[in-house]
Parts: sequence; C-alpha cells; structure tokens
Amino acid sequence: MNITHEISQRPWGQYFKFHQEPGVWVKRIEVNPKARLSLQKHQHRSEKWIVVSGQGMAVVDGKDIPVGPGSVVDVPLGAVHRIGNPYDQPLVLIEVACGDYLGEDDIVRLQDDYHRKA
Repeated sequence: MNITHEISQRPWGQYFKFHQEPGVWVKRIEVNPKARLSLQKHQHRSEKWIVVSGQGMAVVDGKDIPVGPGSVVDVPLGAVHRIGNPYDQPLVLIEVACGDYLGEDDIVRLQDDYHRKA
C-alpha cells in the first residue's frame, strides 16, 4: 500500500491524492465555482465520484446528471465524461479510480475550456 499526499493544482481547481496502490487510487477533488474538468475518456480505468459538498453537473456518455452531497456517479471504462460546477460554491468530491494503468497520461481530452491537449 502506498499512502501519498500529492496535491496538484489545475485550472479548474485542485486534487489531493491520498491513497494509491496497484489498480486503485483515491483523490479528493475540488472544482472551483464556474469551472469544469475537460470532456474526456480513459482507456485503462473506470471512476466513481462521490459528492461530499456543493452542487454540480456530471456528464457521462451524453447524459446530464445533476449532483449534490451524497450523489454517486459511475464512470465506466471508456465512457466520455466530465464534471462541472456552474454554481457559486466549491464542489468537493471523492474519486475512486480502478484499472490496470492509472497514469495521468490516460486522459483523452475531447474538449477543454483551458486549451490543454490530451
């Protein structure tokens, strides 16, 4: 087991990875008000998002899913997805990613508000 304390700033907010071991990681993600992650998919991992606080909108394979505290969103392997926060308070969620490869380079960006490449 590898307990990490990796904090990463992103243009949409930040994440804190607090656990990783082969096949799984757990992150606390904070999405700033009026921000959203890229529309993306992964070739090697699935994700589950558990909303802790705030309100937001998840998109999974074209389906809009309003989320709030206690919501759980399943993002299957290969699904096109994003989560955003159109509101005035931070959106906080826990992400559990599972897969045979968990590198940050397993992101295929289809659209990005910040003009980042895949």
